[in-house]
Amino acid sequence: MNSTIVKTIGSAFLILSLVLPGFFVFGQTASEERAQLEQELQKLEAEIDSIEGDITKTQQEKKTFENQISILKNKIKKLDLEIQKSSRLVRDLKSQIVDTEESIVKTTEDVGTKKEQLAQILRNIAQEDAKTFPEIVLSGPTLSEFFSNVLSLEVLHQKNKDLLKSLTELQSYLGVQKENLESEKQEEEHYQKIQVLQKQESQSNKAQTEKLLSVTKGKESEYQKLLSDRKKKAQEIRTRIFELIGVPQAPTFGEALEIASSVSAQTGVRPALLLAVLTQESSLGKNVGQCFLKDAKTGDGVRSSTGAFVRKVMKPTRDVQPFLQITQELGRDSFSTAVSCPIPSVGGYGGAMGPAQFIPSTWIRYRDRLASLLGRPADPWNIRDAFYAAALYLSDYGATAQTYNAEWKAAMIYFSGSTNIRYRFYGDSVMRIAAGYEEDIKALASNGSLTFTQ
Repeated sequence: MNSTIVKTIGSAFLILSLVLPGFFVFGQTASEERAQLEQELQKLEAEIDSIEGDITKTQQEKKTFENQISILKNKIKKLDLEIQKSSRLVRDLKSQIVDTEESIVKTTEDVGTKKEQLAQILRNIAQEDAKTFPEIVLSGPTLSEFFSNVLSLEVLHQKNKDLLKSLTELQSYLGVQKENLESEKQEEEHYQKIQVLQKQESQSNKAQTEKLLSVTKGKESEYQKLLSDRKKKAQEIRTRIFELIGVPQAPTFGEALEIASSVSAQTGVRPALLLAVLTQESSLGKNVGQCFLKDAKTGDGVRSSTGAFVRKVMKPTRDVQPFLQITQELGRDSFSTAVSCPIPSVGGYGGAMGPAQFIPSTWIRYRDRLASLLGRPADPWNIRDAFYAAALYLSDYGATAQTYNAEWKAAMIYFSGSTNIRYRFYGDSVMRIAAGYEEDIKALASNGSLTFTQ
């Protein structure tokens, strides 16, 4: 059991007790609660591992109709468990975010109080320092009162030092809290995206199961005939639409494969991996290219379909200026060029551009390399340029090795900038999609229909 997950879910126990009947046991200590939650998650993970083993074992056997149905059902069951697990972690992160926000408010108030106290002490010291020596000596009726005043001044100076130290520590703590809050929100956003992918894959598997049962009517002979027909009709793969949103015309699979193969020849990144990454990125939340930036100062904008106001379309301190620069260089209207919308339930920022879903600040890092490669300024909304940008990013993180682990790692970094195993569903999903595309490519090649015009 990952210790980080244990720590993460601990603070969510109270919330879970309210939404999950029978979960809370009155009188439990914090350690007992944590242990109970850990056991429950361990059980979930054990079930997931068991189902993964069943899937692998069944796939190694002959793919008969019954086995295919069994594989799909096990995948659905596993995804349901993963969705449950992700939901719990999302609830916990929401709880952590609330706690951190409350702590920031409290710390900010403490900082304000300390500043007021410090200001009063500085005023008192200034008043004392403004007195002349005769005034200080003659201000009191006795010599002892004079020395008492001197001692009080020393005390004020010491309090001033102590308050300054306390204020510095509070300011530092406040900075840490704000960093933690940003990290928690980013983590929640990643989990929300992972859940979208999990639900999409589960729906796809259910649709496949229903279609298989409908076409074959539950008969092995019909299933074998279906397999045979599919092999004979490999050419039909060309007509499958490669779902890219936010580009004027989505290419067919054959056209997308031609672009990916051309890019692969120059970058060393496998075509199937490129197709998989762009497929997954363009499908996240189905929100690519649905918002416009309208306020360069705040990063707010509107939804393209309705004109409704949308906050945080783009992070003003990170992405607005790069976005203005990119669009102006390409001759685009900065405030009428579609970008991704933020995810409302998370409260993070949108602003990702085109099929490869690069945020402006990241695209700027690759702009010169892309221009050198293409011989012209690169356009994030151009499908070919998006393939090149994704390939350069993936190659920078080792995808050119073309091994499973290297490609998985590169895909994970593409998603979150890390290989945090909490988000491994993204990498696993990319590799599953890539495996499917690899089979399609081989089918086209064996059918003699894989020819490109370079």
